[in-house]
Amino acid sequence: MSESTGAESYDPGAYPPFAVTVDIVVFTIRDDRLQLVLIQRNEPPFQRAWALPGGFVHIDEDLEAAARREFVEETGVDAGPTHLAQLRTYGAPDRDPRMRVVTVAWWAVMAEVPDPEAGTDAGYADLVGVDDVVEGRVELAFDHRQIVLDALDALGDELENSTVATSFWKEAFRISDLRKVYELVWGFELEPGNFQRKVRSIEGFVEPTGARSLNPDGGRPAQLFMSEPTVRPLSSSLRRERDRKKKP
Repeated sequence: MSESTGAESYDPGAYPPFAVTVDIVVFTIRDDRLQLVLIQRNEPPFQRAWALPGGFVHIDEDLEAAARREFVEETGVDAGPTHLAQLRTYGAPDRDPRMRVVTVAWWAVMAEVPDPEAGTDAGYADLVGVDDVVEGRVELAFDHRQIVLDALDALGDELENSTVATSFWKEAFRISDLRKVYELVWGFELEPGNFQRKVRSIEGFVEPTGARSLNPDGGRPAQLFMSEPTVRPLSSSLRRERDRKKKP
């Protein structure tokens, strides 16, 4: 005789129904701007409003698999994120007017995102500047603006302690390219010389390729660097602080 698990006496109908969704914030850099992939909803609620790619989790589906599936289905970007991390869970009772919906949010970094093409229940998809969302020039459905703000904070923290900044580049990059990532995410400029010294002093962060980039301005070609594709912890932190100005 098999041992009872107690499931025989459990009645799911005795409890209010609720659904689980996933939403994903995908960051990339294009035209020297930090941008994210958004879709315009093609169905109520918030029809025609901008929103994060996402949707309902299938009954037999893992959460990360659901996030990756929804991103591909709604944006047509089939390469998938190079770095994907779970952000947090959002479960305010009134966050979705349809029913009680709890969403598990994710954030990701992708290099060279192709132009998105809307699919499934998305009417349109595009890259939108993060600053446009943060400053309210682009309004998002549900609580997605808060999710973007939280994801931006998470990315900023991750830049201090891991090699995630190098995930914005598929090919070899200049130290100035890497510095641009930090400046766009942290929101302030960094002193080039200090930044280069800090980066090159952290063991295993970047490795020189031996090649140099052509300088369109005719100056000295810049040295090119690479990093391992897998995001890993830094051996010492790169602190988020403004460079101190020299005393006069």
